[in-house]
Amino acid sequence: MKVTIFGTGYVGLVTGACLAEVGHQVVCVDIDQTKIDQIQSGQIPIYEPGLESLVLENLEAGNLSFTTDAEAAVEASRVIMIAVGTPPNEDGSADLQHVLAVAKTVAGAMNNEKIIVMKSTVPVGTADKVKTAVAATQAELGKTVAFHVASNPEFLKEGAAVGDFMKPDRVVIGIEDDEIKGDLLELYQPFNRNHERVIFMDIRSAELTKYAANCMLAAKISFMNEMAHLSEQLGADIEMVRQGIGSDQRIGYHFIYPGCGYGGSCFPKDVQALIRTADQAGHDSPLLRSIEAVNNRQKTRLFDYIQDYFGSDVKGKTFALWGLAFKPKTDDMREAPSRVLMEALWAAGAKVQAFDPEAMNETQRIYGHQDDLLLVGTKEAALRNADALVICTEWRNFRAPDFDEIKQALSKPVIFDGRNLFEPDRMEAKGFSYYAIGRGKSVQQAG
Repeated sequence: MKVTIFGTGYVGLVTGACLAEVGHQVVCVDIDQTKIDQIQSGQIPIYEPGLESLVLENLEAGNLSFTTDAEAAVEASRVIMIAVGTPPNEDGSADLQHVLAVAKTVAGAMNNEKIIVMKSTVPVGTADKVKTAVAATQAELGKTVAFHVASNPEFLKEGAAVGDFMKPDRVVIGIEDDEIKGDLLELYQPFNRNHERVIFMDIRSAELTKYAANCMLAAKISFMNEMAHLSEQLGADIEMVRQGIGSDQRIGYHFIYPGCGYGGSCFPKDVQALIRTADQAGHDSPLLRSIEAVNNRQKTRLFDYIQDYFGSDVKGKTFALWGLAFKPKTDDMREAPSRVLMEALWAAGAKVQAFDPEAMNETQRIYGHQDDLLLVGTKEAALRNADALVICTEWRNFRAPDFDEIKQALSKPVIFDGRNLFEPDRMEAKGFSYYAIGRGKSVQQAG
């Protein structure tokens, strides 16, 4: 099939590369000529395992192309996917200006029947707005070209997006008429061979499914962080609690790891957007508000632990920070807990020496050059002359460090672990003051 995708960000690029990989002819459109030139020259703008090779191989094979020529791209394909960003407005609602701008562009360029597929994460009712925008633009231009609108939300995990697309748990498609079912089944047939993964439903249900899924996962994380805080107050160990409840198949082990809060481009934005959607529908949503409130509070926990140990004054101290990205296998720092921690430390007069396997350039882009931030090339280099170690991201190569080296490098043998990588008893035996989330923390202060 011939497919045009508007947007070469995370969703658009992964979707385009994976559709091309199975043989579809894909054209990706972006308004940024510099970005298009970089991709065509082999410079992929995001880090995602397996994506770079997929893009380059399909560029070379001719299945995947990139352009700024929207009119030609629309003309080339029957299926048009919209995968542009929907950043939050100041009130947390999703900003649809880019989505609706693409809808108008498609309407102006199309000369034959099209299927317009919403891939962006959008509030319930957006497909109706897209349909209205297309029809209105056609009316202004004196056109009467047939078109269909569908919702096909993505369920990609950053760090595993290529695998998620190639072997999906489900493919949710919202349609309002059965006429386009065959086209969309054909589009996803290569990913549907083992068993039926395509779930058809009405458009509004498909739009809500995306938000409901992310908010459910965010709820599990916030619940465990609430239990971790309670464990500290009651003298329980949240790791034991996690194992105890995870063994119940109705709960399971996925997404019940406590930590220093969730971040990224999806959970924070989608929880806020669903709260705003509920508000607009006249429905109070105390559970959703609590999910967000608990997460915001959790992002301050590491700084609280630091103040517990050093006292309220950390001015002049230097902290080694392992992990900047909001999760492993990505360079994404949107809403990352590391940012909340670093900004709190800087406000208190402390310095940060940081390392992340992938997010160093992104950190530099966000914060630029400043005297209280030193980005270093290895996790060991971050330790030099630091007063303490803080861990914000559970990268695999942080899990088995040389503890003797850590102890020798730090002025104080203290670790603030936002991802519970180590066993408290083992750390105590090695002479560390060890602060983990919900696992009982040392009460010894720096002397």
